[in-house]
Amino acid sequence: MRTFPSAAIAPIPRSFASALTAALLLAGIAATSQAIAAEKTPPIETRAVTVTVLSFNLWHDKGDWPKRRAMIVAEIKRLKPDVIALQEVLQRDGLRNQAEDLAAALGYRVQFVSVDPADAARRYGNAILTRKRTEAREMRKLEPLDDYRTAAHARLRPGTPRTHIDVYATHLHNDRAGGAIRARQVSSLLNFIDATAQGSYVIVAGDFNSNADSPELRALATRYRDAYGSAHPDASANIAAHTTLNPAYLPAQRIDHVFYDPIGFELVEARVVLKQNQDGVWPSDHFGLLVKLRTRPKLVTLRASPN
Repeated sequence: MRTFPSAAIAPIPRSFASALTAALLLAGIAATSQAIAAEKTPPIETRAVTVTVLSFNLWHDKGDWPKRRAMIVAEIKRLKPDVIALQEVLQRDGLRNQAEDLAAALGYRVQFVSVDPADAARRYGNAILTRKRTEAREMRKLEPLDDYRTAAHARLRPGTPRTHIDVYATHLHNDRAGGAIRARQVSSLLNFIDATAQGSYVIVAGDFNSNADSPELRALATRYRDAYGSAHPDASANIAAHTTLNPAYLPAQRIDHVFYDPIGFELVEARVVLKQNQDGVWPSDHFGLLVKLRTRPKLVTLRASPN
């Protein structure tokens, strides 16, 4: 039988082995040091920031839209909200998408949502306008789907570490006897929030076609706080003084709301705006609702930077 010599394996030089051992030892020490440093890095408190939200039902193109548009643009320029939630936004032949038009005039970024196809000539829906770029934009068709209602979501990052503000805009069923439908839409909206929000900095704004303390909004009001009602404890007892519907067109009622998570925010102010007429022309059949919130500082731990 023919045999073959075994392959010879050259021994590792002692100097190389020593260097390799030293490198591995140093790497282990460095990793351990970084882990210890991370554990010992004290949490820092985030800086409080304010965010101003305007919720406004545009009333699509009813009345003298060119004059109403000029009034709306002038007032929003004066108010300077960070976020605008718009309802009853329309586009059609001869009418540019109203949210896009207002955003261009004001220097805002726009997110328009609708159940109408993107290539349709006529589209109707809601919008979120923001002064700064958003990190996320999403939409959800609210159940029941045959009511054609939507919710828009935009995530803002106001410039402080680990602070993301999730804003939701919606417009619920409008039939006064449609409480069961609105309750179902609220449930669908809350599911959407649970699937997309990244913490307790949550704001929900829009035309809810119902009082803030109504049974159909209970699930929402249990989790979030009604900003205007918190700022004006007499709002429910004196609707005429606190209506968000324009009495020139509709019976007084407070159905436009901004809800916020009280864990993440403290309320600074809430007031009705866009309620002045010019020569008998009003901005809308709704008034606007302006709410200013301040984030509550929270402790966050930042990972130690490697050397």
